[in-house]
Amino acid sequence: MERMEAEGETIDQAIEDALKKLGTTRDRVTVEILAEARKGVFGIGGRKARVRASLRNAVMMEEPDDPIEPVPKKALPEKEVAAVREKGKEILGEIVRLIGVQATIEAKPGDTPEEILLDIHGDNGGLLIGRRGQTLEALQYILARVVCEKQGIDGVQLVVDTENYLERRKKTLEDMALRLGEKAKRKRTTVTVDSLSARDRRIVHLALEDDPWLTTSSLGNGTYRRLLIIPEGDRKKKKQEEKPAPNVKSSKG
Repeated sequence: MERMEAEGETIDQAIEDALKKLGTTRDRVTVEILAEARKGVFGIGGRKARVRASLRNAVMMEEPDDPIEPVPKKALPEKEVAAVREKGKEILGEIVRLIGVQATIEAKPGDTPEEILLDIHGDNGGLLIGRRGQTLEALQYILARVVCEKQGIDGVQLVVDTENYLERRKKTLEDMALRLGEKAKRKRTTVTVDSLSARDRRIVHLALEDDPWLTTSSLGNGTYRRLLIIPEGDRKKKKQEEKPAPNVKSSKG
């Protein structure tokens, strides 16, 4: 058996039940959260937590929705990147003007050769940022649909920013992730973070990926999903300690 669904009063209990049925340990499976536990009123309307655990070496295992490792791809021609950069600047400038904001657009290199950062310089950054950066994300989405011929990871990636918002948001999310991670470990219970975009979820994943006591998982469908920070006890740490040490040959002088 390569996959198992299980229920429990909590997500942690559901995971433990799935592991028992599969006869394996937590480090050997990928866990998908299907539903969180919900208390009813006078015993009516409640439900148990439900998870699906899949063995990591199973052929049928699904890829995670928020991959941490970058996907290898071929470098795009500089001519294509330059064309998207100029068109992106022009159209974003026009959109901002129609919104009623006086601003200029500066194009900068992104984190990868295929990524272009379009930085908006103006006097009304708050209007362009929106709640939790949702207006910036909307601008970025519209721009990608209009400008980029190739969508997704195969094409040029346009990123929209203003007033260094993306870096400030990243720092806030990293601090939050570390704080909630400590809470999850201290209370030995799963902590839920509501309504995060794919970019925000990735930041939290990366902030906690090296913690041997925690794992993270997304819950729900659509652009904005909840993110779960799950305490692992000492299972990960024990697994690392069980790995055989590399052979070191000593020489006698």
